[in-house]
Amino acid sequence: MWPADRLRLLSRLPLWIIAAAGMGPIEYYFEYTECDSTGSRWRVAIPHNQGMCSGLPDPVRGTDCTFSCEAGEFLEMSAQQCTQCAAGTYSLGSGIRFDEWDDIPAGFTSLATYMDNVGLSPYESVSTWTPQGNYMESNRDECTVSLIYAVHLKKQGSVSFEYQYVDNNVFFEFFIQNDQCQEMDQSSDQKWIKLTSNGEWGTHTVSLKSGTNILYWRTTGILVGAKIVKPVLLRNIQIEGVAYTSECFQCKPGTFSRTPGSSTCEPCPRNTYSSKGASSCTPCDKDKEYGSAMCREKPACSEKDYFQIHTACDSEGKTQIIYKWIEPKICVENVTGAMTLPPSGERKKCPPCNPGFYNNDTATCSPCPPGTFSDGVKECQKCPAGTEPALGYEYKWWNVLPANMKTSCFNVGNSKCDGMNGWEVAGDHIRSGAGSSDNDYLILNLRIPGFKLPTSVTGTTGTEFGRITFIFETICSADCELYFMMVRDSDTNVVESWEGSKEKQSYTHIMTQNASVSYTWAFQRTNQALDVRFVNDIVKIYSITVTNALGGVASTCHACALVSQQSGSSCVPCPAGHYIDKDTNRCKECPPNTYLSGHQIYGKESCLPCGPGSKSNKVHSVCFSDCSFSHMEANQTLTYDFTQLSPVASITNGPSFTSKGTKYFHVFNVSLCGHEGKKAAVCMDNVTDLASKDVQRESRELVNYVETFICQSTIIPSDGRGFRTALSSQSISLADIFLGVTVESTLGDVTIKPGLFPESSKKIPDVNFFYWSPQATSSCDRGRNTVIKLRCNPEKSARGELTLPRKCPAGTCDGCTFYFLWESANACPRCTEADFHEIEGACRDGIQDKHYVWNEPKLCTKGVPLPAKKTTPCESIDFWLKVGAGIGAFMAVLLIALTCYFWKKNKKLEYKYSRLVMTANKECELPAADSCAIMEGEDNDDEVVYSNKPSLLGKLKSIATKVCLFTKVGCMFDILSVQLKPSSAERWVCG
Repeated sequence: MWPADRLRLLSRLPLWIIAAAGMGPIEYYFEYTECDSTGSRWRVAIPHNQGMCSGLPDPVRGTDCTFSCEAGEFLEMSAQQCTQCAAGTYSLGSGIRFDEWDDIPAGFTSLATYMDNVGLSPYESVSTWTPQGNYMESNRDECTVSLIYAVHLKKQGSVSFEYQYVDNNVFFEFFIQNDQCQEMDQSSDQKWIKLTSNGEWGTHTVSLKSGTNILYWRTTGILVGAKIVKPVLLRNIQIEGVAYTSECFQCKPGTFSRTPGSSTCEPCPRNTYSSKGASSCTPCDKDKEYGSAMCREKPACSEKDYFQIHTACDSEGKTQIIYKWIEPKICVENVTGAMTLPPSGERKKCPPCNPGFYNNDTATCSPCPPGTFSDGVKECQKCPAGTEPALGYEYKWWNVLPANMKTSCFNVGNSKCDGMNGWEVAGDHIRSGAGSSDNDYLILNLRIPGFKLPTSVTGTTGTEFGRITFIFETICSADCELYFMMVRDSDTNVVESWEGSKEKQSYTHIMTQNASVSYTWAFQRTNQALDVRFVNDIVKIYSITVTNALGGVASTCHACALVSQQSGSSCVPCPAGHYIDKDTNRCKECPPNTYLSGHQIYGKESCLPCGPGSKSNKVHSVCFSDCSFSHMEANQTLTYDFTQLSPVASITNGPSFTSKGTKYFHVFNVSLCGHEGKKAAVCMDNVTDLASKDVQRESRELVNYVETFICQSTIIPSDGRGFRTALSSQSISLADIFLGVTVESTLGDVTIKPGLFPESSKKIPDVNFFYWSPQATSSCDRGRNTVIKLRCNPEKSARGELTLPRKCPAGTCDGCTFYFLWESANACPRCTEADFHEIEGACRDGIQDKHYVWNEPKLCTKGVPLPAKKTTPCESIDFWLKVGAGIGAFMAVLLIALTCYFWKKNKKLEYKYSRLVMTANKECELPAADSCAIMEGEDNDDEVVYSNKPSLLGKLKSIATKVCLFTKVGCMFDILSVQLKPSSAERWVCG
C-alpha cells in the first residue's frame, strides 16, 4: 500500500480524480508513484479512509513520466487518457494558471522577515502579500515579504507572470531555489524586475529545470524618507512543465467558456454576469442593474456621475460646454433625489490654433508647411532670409486633443474604465476625467518620434537635444498623485511626481539623448479602491512645450549661420564652440573661457563667461576646473594644484536606520576637477561590484544611472535585509554644472552655511568648489547645489579624507544644498621661496655650510623644492673682528703707558712737595699765591672720592685730581725756586 502523504510528495498540485467503479459511494482515488530510473511509474488506488484495503483495483503501469496533454485537456486517471475539459472549465494541458486572488491559493505562502542580531527571522506582523480579487498586492511598509510557491516539474518548463512595479523605493526580485534551498543560477535581468509605467502591466518569464522548483517573489520597501512605498501588484501566474493536470479549472466569476476543450475563459459582456464555472453569461436588468461577476442595483444619479467637455469647433468656428454621463452609466435618473444632466452651455468662439498651426476657414487646425511658421492666429509665412524655423510643439489651446496625443483610463483591479477617456479638453487647459472609480489611472500620453537640432547647431557638442516644459496645477481633497513619466527604449522612468494639491507651476525636463520618447502624465485621485467619490479632484495642464521635436511645427524663426551674405545663401552648421555673429550671420568662435548655453548660439551674448577659477573646454560646451587655482593672500600669491585629487573619490556615511530598523548608507561619488570637463562620477541602481571595464557598457542597460560631477546612491547592505548582494537605489545627480572655485563663502546664489565644519587652525584659507544641478524636484524648485570645501592639512595623506557635516550627517540639512569637507596635503598651496629660510653653520677649517629648512608648520606642497646644502670658503676670524681686536689692544697698551707715566710723575711731585713743605716750616711761611691751577668756583673737595674699593671710574677721577694737584705743587715749586734767588726784590706771582 502506498501512503497518501508520501505519494503527494510527487507534486504540490492536487492530483486526484474520482473514479466511478460500480454502484455505491466512491471510496478511493488514483495517483502515480514516483518515477524510477527508467522513467516509468505505476498508477495506484488510494483509499479515502485509512485501513480500508479491500476491493481496491490492482496497480497498473502508468503513462510515461514525460507524458502530457494538450491545452484544454486533462488526464483522466481511470482510463489514463487525455479528455477535453467541459464547458465552463479550462486547462493548460501541461501547465497551471493562477488568476483568482480572492484569497491566497493553496500551495502559496506569504512570509515576512526582518534582520535581527542572529539572522533572517520570521516577522509576525500585518506585512504580507494581500489578495485583491484580480491580483496580489505586496506590503506597503519597509518589511521584506516573500510570496513562495513550490512546484515539481517532470520536464523542463517555465514560469511567467504579469506585474506592476512603479516605485523604485521598493526592491522587487524573483528567484528560484531547488529542494536543497540553493538558489538557481540566474542573470541579473531574470532576478531583478524592471519598473513599469503607472497603469501598465509588465510580463516576466523565466525558464525552469525539471525537479523541484521553489519560486520566490520578494519585495523590500526602503522608507529612507517619510513617503509610503507603492506596492507591487502580481497576477496571472502561469507555470508550464508539470507534465499533466488531473483536473480542469473552473472559470472564475465574471468569465465563461462556452465550448468544451477551452484553454482560457472569456470575460462576460457589459451588464451581464456569471458565477464560477459558467458556460454562459446572464444579462442583468439593464434599467435597474449592472455588473459582471454579479448584478448590482443601480443607485440614483448624482453630480459624480457626469462630467463636462468642450465640443470641437463647428463650421462657424464656435464651441460649447456639454455634459455627459460617465460610461458605463451605472445610475438611474427616474428615481426620487436623482440628478439629471445639466443643459449644454452657451456657444462661444473657438480658441485660436496652437502656434505652428493655421485655420484655413475650416473647423480644424492644420500644421504649417515645412519652412513656414505661424503664431496660430495669422496665416503661415515663410521664414525670412538668414533664418530657419524653430521646430517643436507648443500646445496652449485645448479645443481638440492633438494628433500626437492620446488619453486612456486604466484600473489594475478591473476593466470598467477601459475605453474611457482619462482626460478631457477644456479650452485653455486639459483636465483629468472622471473615470469609473477613484483609484483609476487617468493617462495622457504625448509621442515624440525623436529630436532634430537646428541646422546651425548640429555641429555643437552640447548634451541638450531638446526639452519639455509644462504648466500645471492639482486641486485635491484626498491623497491624489500626479506622475510624469518617460518611456524610452521600452524602459519606463518616473521623472517626477507630485502629491496633494499644488499651485499653478512650471516644470522642465531636458533630453540628453536623441531617441524616440513617449511622455506620460498619470493621475490617480486615491490609491484606495473606491467608487467615484472625489470626482472633483482634478489636475489641469495649461500648456505643453517641446523644443527641437522631429516632425514638429514652427511658431517662430531664428537666425542661422550663412556661407556668405549673398542673397539666397543657405544655412550651414557652425563648428562646435562657435556662435552666429549678428552683423554678418557668420560663425565665430566664442572668446576664451566662455561656454555656449544649450543650443542658443545667436549673438556673442550666447557665449556665457565661466565662473571664477574655471575654464572652458576646447569646444566651449562646458566649464570646468583644470585643478589649478591662484589666490592673493597678505601680499603673497598662493598657487594650488589639485591634480592628485582629480580621480573619482567616494564617501559613505552612516549607517543610518529607518523607523523599522532597516540599515542603509548614502554613498557619494565625487569628481572634483580635470578630465577636460567630463563628468566622471557614476551612480547606478541595482548594481554591485561592477568591474570598471564594464561600467560604461552595463550602466546604460540599467533602469537608472547618472553620470555627473557628484552623485548619490542609497545602499542597502547585503546583511541589512538578507540579500545575497548589496543593493543600490535612488541614484541622483547633485552637480551637473561647475559654477566656479573661490576662497569666499558665497558664489552667486549659493552661500555656505556657517558652523557646519570646525574652523581651520591654519593660516591658509579654505578653497571652495561650487556646483549646481538644475533639475528641479518637488522640494527643490531651483535644483540642488553642492559645495566642496578643500582644506590644507599636511597631516593627511595625498588623497586626503572626505567628511560630511556633523550637524547634517546625510550631507545636507535641507535636502537641496550638500556640503563636503576634503582635507588633504594636496589641498595646500605650492611651495615658494617664502616658505623656507637659511641657516649658516660654523666656519671650520676655512669651510662654512649653509642649510635650508621649511618654515614650521609647513603649509605647502610641491612647488619650489628645498635648496640643497651650500658650502663656501671662510676665514676663522673675520676682518672687522681683527680690526676691533687690534684697536682694543692698542688702547689697552696706551692706557697702561699713561697710567705708568702719571704714576711715576706723581711720585716725583710728592717728593718735591714734601721737601718744599719741610723747608717752609723751617724757614718761613709760603707767600699767598694770587692764583693757582684751581679756578674760582671750583671745588676740589667734590672730586675726592673716598672708597674702600674704588671703582675704575673712581680711580680715573683720583688720577685726574692728582694731576691737578701735581700742577699746583709744580707751580709752588717754581715760585719757591724764584723766591730763593737772593737778588730778586719783586712780588711773587704765580698764574
